[in-house]
Amino acid sequence: MMTIAKDEIFVKRGQRFIRWTRLFLLMSGVLAFSYVGLTLLDAKLYQERAGSALEKQIQAQEAHETGPSKLALKEGDVLGRIEISRIGLSVVVLEGTTSQTLRRGVGHIEGTALPGERGNIGIAGHRDTYFRALKDIRANDEIQLETASGIAKYDVDWIQITAPSDGGIVSSKSESTLTLVTCYPFQYIGAAPERFVVHAHRQ
Repeated sequence: MMTIAKDEIFVKRGQRFIRWTRLFLLMSGVLAFSYVGLTLLDAKLYQERAGSALEKQIQAQEAHETGPSKLALKEGDVLGRIEISRIGLSVVVLEGTTSQTLRRGVGHIEGTALPGERGNIGIAGHRDTYFRALKDIRANDEIQLETASGIAKYDVDWIQITAPSDGGIVSSKSESTLTLVTCYPFQYIGAAPERFVVHAHRQ
């Protein structure tokens, strides 16, 4: 009888453990999906606000008002919009590459030329959000970079897979070029070991 009672106690404890484990996993899943949903919503709303800010910059430029200087730029400022129509990519370009900035858009890489300047403009983005469409890009695709000063058009020269330590991909150049950088492989889970680089020259 004692053995039966002990068995029943173990069974009940096991059932309680399973119930609490299921509840914990369920709550963890709900919280994870909620976080992802809120993050995506924040990014969408920010893109809309940033797009409106860019339109105001364009209108101010057309009205010959003075825009912000290079020295006035700070992390997260709106610089322009990048579009690649063939692959359906359209995203606002922000200043900087902090995690918060790259959650909300693609970011101008510090130390590279700014849009409108001569040299190599470096832009980075996450492979699982805004730059995911780059997996379908190919040579000769046209890239448009719109700023308050107008629209600059670039043609893709080459696409390269490289190591994260290869700083030469965004090195300064005398001609007007554009370099897009994201992590690679696109389907990789976790911190990706390589970088996907798209290089283009101005038309």
